[in-house]
Amino acid sequence: MKLITQISRLLVGALFIFSGLIKLNDPMGFAFKLSDYFAPDVLNLTFLSDFTLPLALFIVILEVILGVALLLGKWVNLTSWLLLLMIVFFTFLTFYSAYFNKVTDCGCFGDAIPLTPWQSFGKDVVLTVLISLIFFNRQYIKPLLGPGGQNVVLSLSLAGCIALGYFVLEHLPIKDFRPYAEGKSIVEGMKSAEELNLEPPKYATIYTLKNAHTEESMKVNSEDYISEGWWQKKEWEIQSDESETVLLSEGYEPPIHDFSIEMNGNDVTDQVLAAERIFVLVAYDLTKSDSSAYAALNEFALAAADQEIPFIGITGSLPSLAAEKTQAWSLRFSFGIIDGTTAKTIIRANPGIVMLEKGLIVKKWHAQDLPAFEELAQSWK
Repeated sequence: MKLITQISRLLVGALFIFSGLIKLNDPMGFAFKLSDYFAPDVLNLTFLSDFTLPLALFIVILEVILGVALLLGKWVNLTSWLLLLMIVFFTFLTFYSAYFNKVTDCGCFGDAIPLTPWQSFGKDVVLTVLISLIFFNRQYIKPLLGPGGQNVVLSLSLAGCIALGYFVLEHLPIKDFRPYAEGKSIVEGMKSAEELNLEPPKYATIYTLKNAHTEESMKVNSEDYISEGWWQKKEWEIQSDESETVLLSEGYEPPIHDFSIEMNGNDVTDQVLAAERIFVLVAYDLTKSDSSAYAALNEFALAAADQEIPFIGITGSLPSLAAEKTQAWSLRFSFGIIDGTTAKTIIRANPGIVMLEKGLIVKKWHAQDLPAFEELAQSWK
């Protein structure tokens, strides 16, 4: 049992550190995931919606510190209790999400390793077993270093986490795992399985049929409903509120499927993706966007216009709000409307800038890191 406890200690400690650091690379993304869980149709904890980013930072830093403390053998009782409480909570959360199909990706490993809800739950079940072994056999866990060495390592770990979190929030994630990373093509990412000569996933609708005479009920998939003539049997009625869609077989799905820009009632997606070079300002929510950044962005947009390079904004906010902010901030460029989740996925800044060349993402900047236009233009010569 002593050996099993030590192995569990190493596995759990390493996994918690890895999981925490992956999410700490993109705390804003994890905050968006928490917002999904707090939504009215999931946990209905909307009062926490304004605190998702501080909560995200606290959780991911706690993950790292608990992993480090476990490996060091520091605060064994406290660490064991916190690990157990944390994993019980997350196991409940992932089960709830999987069973009721509420949140399709738990964000356990950020965008680096996406997991299905049931995969997330399975992972948490394994962790629950390992952490339980640690909890009930914590007398076998001995310190690796003396108190002074442990304090130094923990202090450096905490300082490193805070520094990393601050850096990526003030700039952008160090490693971008999303389909909108630099060097990736939006055009290629939107291509369907048919265009790439690949097999698409296959789905079927499962109908619940009820016999109007006998009250008997049964489930039939959509293909059998047609091929076996159930649609002709008038005594069998579809219970529309009990229908569900299930995945029959895995296949290729485009990583980008909601990139669509509407401007003044017109779809301008193709024009944006066909441009030789274009700057796209992304502000997923104009009510939360940093208004102090727009004066410099305005100057950049004007400098780009002088070189006949398009500059547009896209936002997940309502067109009326976009028009209001355009006037209030005296903007010299127009906003198009895009899906809010897509805007959040494109860049972890509000606002941020993306430079596209025929749909290829060449460069992304947090608004405060955008270089002077003249400096950037020099690199094209």
